[in-house]
Amino acid sequence: MIKTALEVAEVLTEALPYIQKHTGKTIVIKYGGNAMVDDALQSSFARDIVLMKQIGLNPVIVHGGGPQIGQLLERIGIKSEFIDGMRVTDSETMDVVEMVLGGLINKQIVNLISRHGGKAVGLTGKDGQLIRAKKVSLKRNSPEANEPEIIDMGHTGDVDTIDPSVVSILDDGNFIPVIAPIGVGQDGMSYNINADTVAGKLAAVLKAEKLILLTNTAGILDKSGKLLTGLKPDQVKQLIENGTIFGGMLPKIHCAMDAIASGVNTAHIIDGRVEHAVLLELFTDEGVGTLLKR
Repeated sequence: MIKTALEVAEVLTEALPYIQKHTGKTIVIKYGGNAMVDDALQSSFARDIVLMKQIGLNPVIVHGGGPQIGQLLERIGIKSEFIDGMRVTDSETMDVVEMVLGGLINKQIVNLISRHGGKAVGLTGKDGQLIRAKKVSLKRNSPEANEPEIIDMGHTGDVDTIDPSVVSILDDGNFIPVIAPIGVGQDGMSYNINADTVAGKLAAVLKAEKLILLTNTAGILDKSGKLLTGLKPDQVKQLIENGTIFGGMLPKIHCAMDAIASGVNTAHIIDGRVEHAVLLELFTDEGVGTLLKR
């Protein structure tokens, strides 16, 4: 019993300087992957967020939901199409995206935080003109054509501008913003935006202390499988050039490095499969992922 109490005291003592350093700071967290669908991980994530708010940090959550969108589309007989990793979003698919991201998933996260004693408010980028979107079109070179082929991605978008006023009001009111990555264009249409991109841009606009991306991997690994951390931009560039960072990790890395270049102090790519991953990364010496810094 005494040993357990001492272990708890040691953990709290280790966390103290980190708590003091981050009090009053904004932390933007991209929530996705296994952490969103495993019951134990959902619960630990919600408790982490409530604790962060309770001790004076300002967590802002941006969530994804690609697998859940795909499952519902399959159930209603709409085929998912991807080009260069991006979902082609026609009008019918966009209706499903809004229903799943802005409705089902968003409210589940809000409810989960509420059950653990926090006060959360769900938003999409359409609320308060939070996210102005621009339509994405892809160019592809075709041997048969003299000019590149323009591929219409439908309602797939990118961030044009962000007005963080509504997020700041919620933070000041002791609420936790939970944001679905749906924006509205100048044409009044809704656009589906990559959640990592939204989280990175939002972190920059909010002048966040940290950007945290939850993933289904331990972080950035070297070619022997060892976790790398404390990386600076020139080191990241070398890891991309020598092929250590590749595939699905590249968009996350680019998002994180763009955020750091825009003024975010540090970015973290962490293992969302670990219970209480956010707290472990923020408040322990060892952490649970890859730290990227200026």
